[in-house]
Amino acid sequence: MRRESPRTPLRIRWLVCLVLPVFACASLPGPGSKALRIESVADDGDPTQRASTRLVLDGLTSDIAGDPSRALSQYERAIQVDSGNPFAYLALARHHVEQRDGRRALVYLDRAQGLFESLELDSPRVEVHLTGLRGNALRLVGRTRDGDALLADAAHRSPSVWGDGRLTAAELR
Repeated sequence: MRRESPRTPLRIRWLVCLVLPVFACASLPGPGSKALRIESVADDGDPTQRASTRLVLDGLTSDIAGDPSRALSQYERAIQVDSGNPFAYLALARHHVEQRDGRRALVYLDRAQGLFESLELDSPRVEVHLTGLRGNALRLVGRTRDGDALLADAAHRSPSVWGDGRLTAAELR
């Protein structure tokens, strides 16, 4: 009859302690992780949310085309259609950062963040945009040090989008 070594459980524990963190970290986004594109969620939700998200996409297309007043109109219509669409508030925050209105951008960012959290849609792909846009908005209202720290964090997490310190309509679309 073979007796089990008392060291076996210790070896297993060490193996678990060494390997488990590797697997846990493999699922976390690191530098270069993808940031959210609204196109990727355009078909999600009920018909009202999808209609609202299509208006957001139309607004982003108008921003890309250099028509910020039409873009703003589309974002506002998206909120009229579905006032609980966090993507509309995110797009509005980005729009107001581009228009250099940091105070207004912060209001929309707070609303977007609250909705993303309450709908359990908050994710690292969304958070990087909230962080970067908040950094830009804080810089616009004179809180440069806080804004720079947030922008550095966003650039670290998604350098392909935030490496230049801004989120274009095309990058969000």
